[in-house]
Amino acid sequence: MRTSNSGLTIRPTLGPPEYPQLVEIWRSAVQATHDFLAAEDFDRIESNLASAYFPAVTLVVAERDGTPVGFAGVAEGNLEMLFVSADARGGGTGSALLAEVIAEHGVTKVDVNEQNSGAHGFYLSRGFVQVRRSELDGDGLPYPILHLELPT
Repeated sequence: MRTSNSGLTIRPTLGPPEYPQLVEIWRSAVQATHDFLAAEDFDRIESNLASAYFPAVTLVVAERDGTPVGFAGVAEGNLEMLFVSADARGGGTGSALLAEVIAEHGVTKVDVNEQNSGAHGFYLSRGFVQVRRSELDGDGLPYPILHLELPT
């Protein structure tokens, strides 16, 4: 567990009992940043977070004053998810989570929805470079994906 000067603590998830709070953070973040996502795709993803997506990754949580405000999920050096609640966006939470998963979990790659220009810019500004583009997302849906990596 690490605590920054801003009072932000990065820690491992508490597991399934914490998943409802993480789903709320996800919902808040996606509603603020993914206006391109069809309602049925939003609902499908949300319904699978706690049962399929969270258990498939190593989750770390950012909290302020004991309340989770963001989280990141990592699998095999890939940043699979990083979400910050809409209320906490722009306050350094995403940067702190990214620094943590790079330093402690060996993250070197991330995929970003092309339509999410804010996230794309965020990762580029932190040293990632685009190496590929896929026309379809991992579910075969028409949400183009930009594949980013840290240079070696």
